[in-house]
Amino acid sequence: MPQHPRTRRRPTRPRPTATADAGADTGTGAGSGAGPGAEADRLGLHADCTRCFGLCCTVLPFSRSADFPEDKPAGRACRHLRQDFRCGIHSELRDRGYTGCTVFDCFGAGQKVSQATFGGRAPHTAPGDLAAMAEAFSVLRPLHELLWYLAEALRLPRTEPLHGELRTALAATEQLTLGDPAQLAAVDVPAHRAEVNDLLLRSSERARAGIPGRRDHHGADLAGARLRGARLRGASLRGALLIAADLTRADLTSADLIGADLRGTLLAGADLTGALFLTQAQLNAARGDTATVLPAHLSRPYHWVS
Repeated sequence: MPQHPRTRRRPTRPRPTATADAGADTGTGAGSGAGPGAEADRLGLHADCTRCFGLCCTVLPFSRSADFPEDKPAGRACRHLRQDFRCGIHSELRDRGYTGCTVFDCFGAGQKVSQATFGGRAPHTAPGDLAAMAEAFSVLRPLHELLWYLAEALRLPRTEPLHGELRTALAATEQLTLGDPAQLAAVDVPAHRAEVNDLLLRSSERARAGIPGRRDHHGADLAGARLRGARLRGASLRGALLIAADLTRADLTSADLIGADLRGTLLAGADLTGALFLTQAQLNAARGDTATVLPAHLSRPYHWVS
């Protein structure tokens, strides 16, 4: 469920920057995992802040909370955004209380809006540009996230019978992202997401087929739950609320974690080998250690070991 569930959380910027908090993990403890592979590069799904006009720092609002030290309304640039559209406190975000910035990922939508949709034109070049960019960003960001998941689904085990549908959905979603501002404004994101979600769910079920004792915690409220050492191999945790849950040494092998809220989730020593649809932004929001086993395509966040 790429759509982040529930609306009763703190009103911070949308969840799942992989670039802001990820650190290279060159040691042991990396498990197998699919990930989107080369498609992510072809589709430009990796956030590149050097090619963006600081859209997430301007168009998105945030509220004083555990994730942010102050309020900022939508459409007003963060006071730490420099004239060159770079963050003035990027290396200090967590220390300064901007944890929410470190766990946000636009999946490349920021540079797409900046460089493709608006042709490299800065937000204040013409009247109305910022509002138009904000609207385009609100459409492209969820579409890029769907592209990420579709690309990963094509690499999951036992999904070959769905490859035709997955490639069709991938191509259709990519085509939507290529529209001009007016065409993007006309995209029905919820309807398209619903169609893709059904396909991703079927892909997940195929990939997890044959795992005995699979548990279904789809959309469950497990905030603060004590799940130390829990056997969740192949479980569905799609859209589950796992804020501050204790999953220390839990077996999450091949579990479906799409859209799960992992803010403050304890993952010390947990096994995430082959976890489905797990993103770097989700890991950045969680708390693990050097014993946490990660899918090979993801990195151990620096704050886990520093």
